[in-house]
Amino acid sequence: MTTLSDVLETTALERVASGFVFTEGPLWHPDGFFYFVDVRSNVLYRMVLGQPAEKVRDTLGGNGTTFDLLGRLVNCEGDGRRVTRTESDGTVSVLLDRFEGKRLNRPNDVICHSDGSLLFTDPSLRVPLAERELDQAGIYRIAPDGGVSLVAKFEYPNGLALSKDERTLYVANTRWTQYIHALELDASGNMVRRRVFADMSADGTNGVPDGMKVDEAGRVFCTGTGGVWVFEPDGTRIGIIETPEVCANISFGGPDLRTLLLTASTSVYTVRVRMPGLPHPWYKVRGS
Repeated sequence: MTTLSDVLETTALERVASGFVFTEGPLWHPDGFFYFVDVRSNVLYRMVLGQPAEKVRDTLGGNGTTFDLLGRLVNCEGDGRRVTRTESDGTVSVLLDRFEGKRLNRPNDVICHSDGSLLFTDPSLRVPLAERELDQAGIYRIAPDGGVSLVAKFEYPNGLALSKDERTLYVANTRWTQYIHALELDASGNMVRRRVFADMSADGTNGVPDGMKVDEAGRVFCTGTGGVWVFEPDGTRIGIIETPEVCANISFGGPDLRTLLLTASTSVYTVRVRMPGLPHPWYKVRGS
C-alpha cells in the first residue's frame, strides 16, 4: 500500500515567499522560475526560488495560469470575467470573454491539451444573479482554431487536470458537495461519460477542492481541507500533505519536475516529491 512517505522525498514544507493576501495560479517556466498570482491584490508575480518574487503586471482577479503551445502565458482573470493571453512582446490581449455572445461568469482555472486546445472552468456562484448572462457554470474548450464549445455543465467547477493519456479530465467541485469528477473524453476532446473519482468532503473550513495536478505515476494531487490530498489513479486516498495555511493550488516544477510548489494564502511553500509531475505540453514542443 502506497503511503505519503512513498510520495514525498522531504516531509517538511519550506516557506519560500510570504507577505501576500491570497496566492494562486502557480506555474513552472523551464527558464527557471515560477509564476503565481496574488488574487486579492490583483498582481501576477514571477519568482526564482531563493530570490524575492518580482511583479510582472497587474491583473483583474488573476487566478489559474497555463501556457499555450507557443509558450504564451494564459491567465483566468475572474474579476475581469475573461481569459487573457500575454503575447510575445509583453502586451496582454483578451483571448475570450464571451460564449455565444454572453459574458463569461468568473473564469477560474485553465490547462492546455497537447493538441493546443485550452480547457477552462467558469463557475457562476460568486457572480450576483442579476449580473449573470450565462445560465450555467461549466467547463469550456477553446480549440486551436479559436472555436469555443461547452464541454460539461457543473455545480462549481474549479481546478482542472488531465491524465497522462489525456483521455480523463479531472475536475474539482468546490461548493455544496466536495468531490473530484473524472470526465472520460473521446479523441476529439468531447465528454463521453462522467463519474465521481474521489469524495473530498471533510469537517473543517481550512481548504476546499481547488487546484490539481497529476504525476507521472498517474497519482492525482488536489488541494482540500487540511492541505493537499493525494490519490492513487483508482481514486484511493493515499494521504494529505498538511499545510499551515489554506492551500489553493499547486504546481510541479524545477528542472526535474519534482519540486511541488504550493500557493497557500499569504505564503508560497515547496516540498520535494519522488515522482515528477506531468510536463506541460509546451515543454515538449520547446524541447526542455
